[in-house]
Amino acid sequence: MACDTHSHTVASTHAYSTLHDYIASAKDVGLSLLSITDHGPEMPDSPHMWHFGNMKVWPRLVDNIGILRGIEANILSQPFQGSGHRYVDLPDGMLPFLDFAIASFHEPVFTPGSIKDNTAAMIRAIKSGVVQIIGHPGNPNYPINQDEVVRAAKDNNVLLEINNSSFLLSRKGSEPICKRLLETVANHDWKISVSSDAHISYDVGKFDQAEAIIEKVGFNPDNIVTKTPKRFLSFLQDHGKSFDAELLEWANKLES
Repeated sequence: MACDTHSHTVASTHAYSTLHDYIASAKDVGLSLLSITDHGPEMPDSPHMWHFGNMKVWPRLVDNIGILRGIEANILSQPFQGSGHRYVDLPDGMLPFLDFAIASFHEPVFTPGSIKDNTAAMIRAIKSGVVQIIGHPGNPNYPINQDEVVRAAKDNNVLLEINNSSFLLSRKGSEPICKRLLETVANHDWKISVSSDAHISYDVGKFDQAEAIIEKVGFNPDNIVTKTPKRFLSFLQDHGKSFDAELLEWANKLES
């Protein structure tokens, strides 16, 4: 697994590492593509909006590590101000600065509801047109109708995330739900992302728990979009995202 699509810096104040720390750790573990996805504005410890607007100062490549500029947005119960009828905290003015967006349930923002309510909220986020990944959809605090969610994700070209942190210190009880989710995704011939959800740089690029479950299910590796940088960048281009020629050439050379 050469890409990590979910990590948090000190800009989200319950995380403990800087961009520099992550680059060094990514190099140590042989990761090719790193994504920083600090929390969206509705989370209590989210960074100021300027954090996302100024990610343009980040280089695209450092020490042959690619860097993507992302966000972990919040699934909301009401439309977010400045976004029209969008039930995720992604205002229009933020979108041009983001390479991609994850949308997730978080307890401080969205009170867990019934299967019906959780499913409807997740599908609204999927259909928003501004989200490319649903974060930790196997969270046991937010039960969903997996068939309905996977169908919506496939129809809208949105990935379902298998989150390594969910099997360690976060979201206890996720493993059997994520296993069923992988089986459901496979039944619908759809796709996933795999991430560390690192909150400290030492965890970036660590997918061992997620990979064990993927192997146990026998999930098709061709449907893991984050397997290589080229595969993930091509997926984002399908969402209308554009990248510097330097980054695209770099991704192509990795597979040549």
